[in-house]
Amino acid sequence: MNGVRLDKWLWAARFFKTRTLAAKACELGRIVANHQPARSAREVRIGDRLSIRNEGGDFDVEVLALSDARGPASVAQQLYRETEASREARKLFAEERRAGLHFAPAPAGRPSKRDRRRIIRFRDDGD
Repeated sequence: MNGVRLDKWLWAARFFKTRTLAAKACELGRIVANHQPARSAREVRIGDRLSIRNEGGDFDVEVLALSDARGPASVAQQLYRETEASREARKLFAEERRAGLHFAPAPAGRPSKRDRRRIIRFRDDGD
């Protein structure tokens, strides 16, 4: 196997749940292969460097193996090697996101009528 379609590889490596989502990410420019925006039909080869942006974070990986079939996560993790800088950046981003939740917790529910009046009064006083 010389190469595999990029969207198939991303799906097999478990970066995206479906091939359609992987193709959409390519279309939106969230996948960069060897420092160039990649289309979903591009062939991935061993040794390629990919930058992947998804809801899990930003990944910078090197392709170690090719696969066009989705398997268990333990097998999928052997298809690529993530750079140390990428791993550290994702860890830092996750810590910042967790810290933000402690400082500004989401309200328990909708504001009551009394709370709504206070909000309106507060907003009007700022004008």
